[in-house]
Amino acid sequence: MPTQALPLRQASEFAAEVRAGLTKPGQRELPSKYLYDEAGSALFEVICVLPEYGLRRADARLLQRYAEEVVDGLPLPVLVAELGSGSGKKTRWILEALSRRQRTYYFPIEISSSALAACAKELGHIELVSIVGYEQPYLEGLAAAAERRGSDEHLLVLFLGSTIGNFDRDAGDEFLREVRAILSPGDALLLSTDLVKQVSQLLPAYDDPAGVTAAFNRNLLCRLNRELGSNFDLSAFAHEARWNARERRIEMHLRSIRKQRVEIPVAELSFTLEKGETLWTESSHKYYAEEVLAMAARTGYRCDGQWVDREWPFAQNLFIAE
Repeated sequence: MPTQALPLRQASEFAAEVRAGLTKPGQRELPSKYLYDEAGSALFEVICVLPEYGLRRADARLLQRYAEEVVDGLPLPVLVAELGSGSGKKTRWILEALSRRQRTYYFPIEISSSALAACAKELGHIELVSIVGYEQPYLEGLAAAAERRGSDEHLLVLFLGSTIGNFDRDAGDEFLREVRAILSPGDALLLSTDLVKQVSQLLPAYDDPAGVTAAFNRNLLCRLNRELGSNFDLSAFAHEARWNARERRIEMHLRSIRKQRVEIPVAELSFTLEKGETLWTESSHKYYAEEVLAMAARTGYRCDGQWVDREWPFAQNLFIAE
């Protein structure tokens, strides 16, 4: 497949991150954020409605049930910025609760233009809500959104879907500190965390029998072929989901089913994958509810509220910037 031209800066960053991950000693990795191109975002939306993937439904149940309680505790007026909005379906409950109190500006922040378009379509008809999307990385988009606030306005940041779990624990703490550096005291962060549960419940959520998650995972290789000119043979990789008990995380891998030579011209990289060797594409860390309270304290926040879903153990956590 011919290489699809990318803006120079974007292609350079993509290639550099891919090269760094694939040349790591011991375990080759690919950056998980690049799973979410147009096709990847669409596949993820399908994953979210699969019966095995209870995470999205737990996220939505809590937002629907407690949105009024969440916004009742916020000082008004408030602007809303969402890191990784996706289609925005689950955000509706928060925006509708706010729209009954004030006119609201909502800033979805995504690296996927198709996700931003879907979000605008999903939420664009809520009265008294104006949408301004940022096609940028999380922190750049959040900084841009924060600059739009007036002197009397507060910021509510949404980081839903347990995306924080994609970070290693130390990196997750550092990310929360970087978010805090953009916020002002009294601003809020609504953070979703998936909680520890039975492995028999977890694994099928990341390796569904319909094969949608496998297609989502392999699509990353398709993107590398298209945008970086690589020669990955998708049929030569098997999707694997693993539970790492020590780290309390699900790991997604692509396992090479034969020895193969890989060329990635745009990244100026070539290497040999041995049979059975894997590319680690994503992690999803799981938490204990009390662990989240400590995470808030050590990253510059206090946790003013925590709401837990019992059907699929999951928590919404309201952090206030100290």
